[in-house]
Amino acid sequence: MNHPPPPRRRLLAAIAAFAVLVGGVALSPAAHAADRGTGFGTWAALSRTGWHGSMKVGEVHTYCIHPGLPVAVGPTTDHGTSTAVNGLNAQQLVSINHLVTTYGQTDDPVQAAGVGWAVKAIADLDTTLHSWGYAGDDLAGAIDHIMRRASPENSAAVQERALRYLAEARAIPVPQPGGTLSLSTRPDDPTRGALSVEVDAAATGSLRLEGAVFADSGSPERRDVSGGGVFEILAAPPAAGEGRPYTVRATGDFVLRSAAVRYFSTPGQQESAGPGDPTRFTLSTVDAEPRPVRFSPRIVTSAVIDDGVFVDDVTISASEGVWPRHGDGSFVVIRATADVYRTGAFPAEAPDVPAGLKPVATLELRTDPQSGAGTYTVTSPALPGPGVYTAVWRVVRDEQDAAAVPHLAPGFRWQERFASPAQTQQLTPPPPRDIPPSSPTSAAAASTPAPFPPPPTAPAALAATGADAGTTAFSAGIAAAMLIAGLTALIVARRRSLRL
Repeated sequence: MNHPPPPRRRLLAAIAAFAVLVGGVALSPAAHAADRGTGFGTWAALSRTGWHGSMKVGEVHTYCIHPGLPVAVGPTTDHGTSTAVNGLNAQQLVSINHLVTTYGQTDDPVQAAGVGWAVKAIADLDTTLHSWGYAGDDLAGAIDHIMRRASPENSAAVQERALRYLAEARAIPVPQPGGTLSLSTRPDDPTRGALSVEVDAAATGSLRLEGAVFADSGSPERRDVSGGGVFEILAAPPAAGEGRPYTVRATGDFVLRSAAVRYFSTPGQQESAGPGDPTRFTLSTVDAEPRPVRFSPRIVTSAVIDDGVFVDDVTISASEGVWPRHGDGSFVVIRATADVYRTGAFPAEAPDVPAGLKPVATLELRTDPQSGAGTYTVTSPALPGPGVYTAVWRVVRDEQDAAAVPHLAPGFRWQERFASPAQTQQLTPPPPRDIPPSSPTSAAAASTPAPFPPPPTAPAALAATGADAGTTAFSAGIAAAMLIAGLTALIVARRRSLRL
């Protein structure tokens, strides 16, 4: 009998219900029947000797953590890694996890039995001691009380293993996930510093640097890091940083044993523990302050003396090729100074200024924050007089503004050589004025002024008489004297006649 297909709405509802069912199954913990693992005794829920060793769920060896309950031979549920198991505290969990992880995944029955007894003793010592009729308080005695029936020839070996494992497990400290990374910068060199790692001593992992490498390997990565430590780093400024301050970053990925176990349960039967997944955590850090770009300023000069002053063209640059900047993009301002010295002759070039030579002037420049490196023209005050002048430029860390100091190495000092040819110029005295040489005749004439200026003489008369200018002047002087004498006599005669 054929049936028509269901309506579309009913088909969609059926698909949705099926999806929910499948999803619910997928999200439920997986249940598997526990199998006999490795150990001694009888694999049965209840028996005269019990089972002392591991129970195997899938490929995992698990161990009893609830002494006194029947062996888990029924369907066992895997709850995954858990930190809340049967009331166990963190120390118990980390101790059990250590044993079932380190020694429990084994096919050696003695080892498995030793782990089983140690795990039960950690979980509940009193029940472990007395569940099988043993009346004492000694774990070795309780093991021998059972093992004499299960496997007497292995009793001593199981006791030794169990006691050793128990002591080792109890000494495992409770892990401390997390920690800190910190970066430091050497005050004398920002390209050097260290990465300090503070994590649990049992943690292992790897480190990665951005903007730096580890000094001992030259690599930005470091693997197999165990516990904490201090690692030297080298931090070079990025090529594309244009001299700006830069930072180093560090990241660490770590793995640490967990205070947790992989928890298995079987209804009405035993609870057991397998290896818990390790705890994983990531740490990161960055420089507390950006690292300044260090450099070494250098100066090239060319000087002249112009109109009695020393004029110097000073070209300042970075030896490394990059002039550093501040965080706002402006260039670091460098102060350079020069002392100007005066000598009577051209001095010999020397690395240092000769002792006892005192400067007669000082020059100074401050670089432009908008341009940094470049050529700057510096002019001195008026020079004190003729002589040979030489300037010696210097850049000294201790003479810089506070903002520039971190960009120069401690003790940095750059200085020119004394009397370098480009910095040595001569100022000569001015030449004397042009004065005509003097003669005795002209000197006497200048010292005896004429009583009267000579009268003008017509050139035509000179031409008619043929007399020279000197003779004519002499004759005119005699005539004038005679005229004066005649006038004087006439005046005297008139006065006498009036009296009469």
